[in-house]
Amino acid sequence: MGNSTLYPAIDVRDGRVVRLHQGDYAQETRYETEPLALATRYAEAGAKWLHLIDLDAARYGGYTLAPLLRAITTSSWMRVQTGGGVRSEADVEAILDAGADRVVVGSLAVKDPDLVIAWLKRFGAERITIALDVRQNERGEWELPVAGWTQDSGVRLEPLLERYAAAGLRHLLCTDVSRDGTMAGPNLDLYKHIREIAPDVQLQASGGIRDIADIVAADSIGCSGAVLGKALIEGRFQLTDALKQVRRC
Repeated sequence: MGNSTLYPAIDVRDGRVVRLHQGDYAQETRYETEPLALATRYAEAGAKWLHLIDLDAARYGGYTLAPLLRAITTSSWMRVQTGGGVRSEADVEAILDAGADRVVVGSLAVKDPDLVIAWLKRFGAERITIALDVRQNERGEWELPVAGWTQDSGVRLEPLLERYAAAGLRHLLCTDVSRDGTMAGPNLDLYKHIREIAPDVQLQASGGIRDIADIVAADSIGCSGAVLGKALIEGRFQLTDALKQVRRC
């Protein structure tokens, strides 16, 4: 393996840890573990990074997890990439000030690439993770849904990604919405396609990862990281074992 970074994911809705099925807010699994307790558990297992998303903000705007973010970053050595509802430069500044290492920008990266490219230049490419969540239509085109995956933007993946790559994008998280929360395995063909378009971008695989073998498979095609969601939280594999595999290979 190529020293993949593992990002255990915590998605928060109404203050609780949840997972959505294929991005559908009506298909929610809620977990009893509190967000801070789960983050602490991941830190104790050896995680270096955490992927933290405000699902309410992703849908309606207005990032609400700053207190949780501060608690995580002051009580552990984990670095955090986090987002949800990022709409303005002030939002980016506030999230960074609250302790984030990277701000995840989703819908706005699709709706207003000029603005987000300006943020890449102002804050630096290491401080921004662009999240391009995709859904393949009946013609085989990769659409980019927005607003918590509830609306089709009308934008297609390839031209937008080419534009960001040319602007110096460093970190890309890409989720095949049809795989999210399904534990059906990551869409390796999609990630191969992205690597061909933007070979210099650090690509994080997200959606469908069910076991350590999936992490290895994503790494083998050039993904620099993997976001670990439902399978990890439900104990299908242990984070300590995955981290050992990363270090060993």
